[in-house]
Amino acid sequence: MTTSQQSDDNLQPAVVAEEQQNEATSAQAEEQGTPVAPEAPVEVEATEAKATPAAPVPAPAPSAVPRPGAKPATAKKTAAVQAPPTFTTPLEEAAKFGRVSEDGHVFLLIDGAEHPVGQYPDATAEEALAYFVRKHDEVVSALMLLEQRVAAKAPSSDMNKTLDHLAATVAERAMVGDVPALEARIETARVAVAELVATERKANEELRATELAAREAIVNEAEELAALDPTTVQWKQGSNRMNDLFDAWKNAQKSGIRLGRATEDSLWKRFRGARTTFDRHRRAYFSQLDATNADAKQTKESLIARAEELATSTDWGVTAGEYRRLMDEWKSSKRASRKDDDALWARFRAAQDVFFEARQSANAAIDEEYGSNLIVKEALLVEAKALLPIKDLASTKKSLESIRDRWEAAGKVPRNDMQRVESSLRQVEDAVRSAEDDQWRRSNPETKARSNSMLTQLEDAIAGLEEDLAKAQAKGVDSKIKAAQEALDARRLWLDTLQKSAADFQ
Repeated sequence: MTTSQQSDDNLQPAVVAEEQQNEATSAQAEEQGTPVAPEAPVEVEATEAKATPAAPVPAPAPSAVPRPGAKPATAKKTAAVQAPPTFTTPLEEAAKFGRVSEDGHVFLLIDGAEHPVGQYPDATAEEALAYFVRKHDEVVSALMLLEQRVAAKAPSSDMNKTLDHLAATVAERAMVGDVPALEARIETARVAVAELVATERKANEELRATELAAREAIVNEAEELAALDPTTVQWKQGSNRMNDLFDAWKNAQKSGIRLGRATEDSLWKRFRGARTTFDRHRRAYFSQLDATNADAKQTKESLIARAEELATSTDWGVTAGEYRRLMDEWKSSKRASRKDDDALWARFRAAQDVFFEARQSANAAIDEEYGSNLIVKEALLVEAKALLPIKDLASTKKSLESIRDRWEAAGKVPRNDMQRVESSLRQVEDAVRSAEDDQWRRSNPETKARSNSMLTQLEDAIAGLEEDLAKAQAKGVDSKIKAAQEALDARRLWLDTLQKSAADFQ
């Protein structure tokens, strides 16, 4: 397993461990009475240490007995972000809800029933009553702070615990004040907190749905990359995109909302599987590519060796053809890596350049040698073209024969001029040959004989038609006269044409 894969495999457990640590911290905070959300204001519980030096002794009562698992009365909480609001009940108002006996015992009055609260010895009745009124006011102040947090839509993570604590404190009846109203107010706050919790839950579900869609989009794109045909993947872009998806996954794990361990594990397994498949395809592709490159490199090395062997050849025509065949093989062979292929091509091209530069130098020397021959043939062309148009065929043929003999004796001309001068002389030769053919056609005995025979036949036919026309005119039959005249005219036209043709053979 590679280091990258080990890192991937350890990514999700690390996040899970972080979640477990957060959960453990939250549980520990709950046991110690510390709020889970430090950004929200937290109530500060009044302690016995705030009492006057002559601390009262609470009367034993069933409601004052510590409950199993209850938090100690002196447990300290984290300092509040903001001080709780101050609430003070006037003693005149408080006197409606409590009384103090002569021996310093304080009683809470609820619906006409008395509940022992505690004893405040060696103090006046007002001092004893004020002490337990302050306990009531501390609960009211804490409740007011909670109500403010609810109104401000603060996180509700510790609100129910605070309400439970306040309700338990009020239930102990260790205070003097309007306890029924305070209990009703606590229940009203509990309803408001429940509504806030429901609102938060809905918002969290929407966030979770958004986060789940984002995570699934990451996984789906990774799976699409992994499912591509390895031969069609642009591996540089694909690898960069897969790395971007991995960074997006890590950021989502680090700062995104939690989706639940089962959901996150399932998505992580899919994403890790897609990355593993993509990486396996990439390694296999480049492994095959290396093998293909090695084979292509070996093939082209062989072509280079053959090209280098031919570089010093002076058999220009044969070697040039062989180089053309080598070039065809080079084009049909597979490509190596860009760097190797460019270097191989430079060597192959260099071998060809040696040969073709040598051939060009040799041709240049030949062209220089043949330059004087070209001057002679250019003059012969001028002489040959002066024979046209042909007036005397026999004389023209004799002159052309002389030109041709001198042409062959002049020798070769430079390669670039060869086709031009040969084509120009060929035009004169074609003109003379055409004149010969025309003369032969006109002097052919067989053609003359056939022409004379046709003339005789036409003349006989015309004589017969003239007799027919005379007979028709004598009888005065118009239709016969017309037919005989048309036939006679046609034969006379044909005879005229044939006579002109026969004159060309004279």
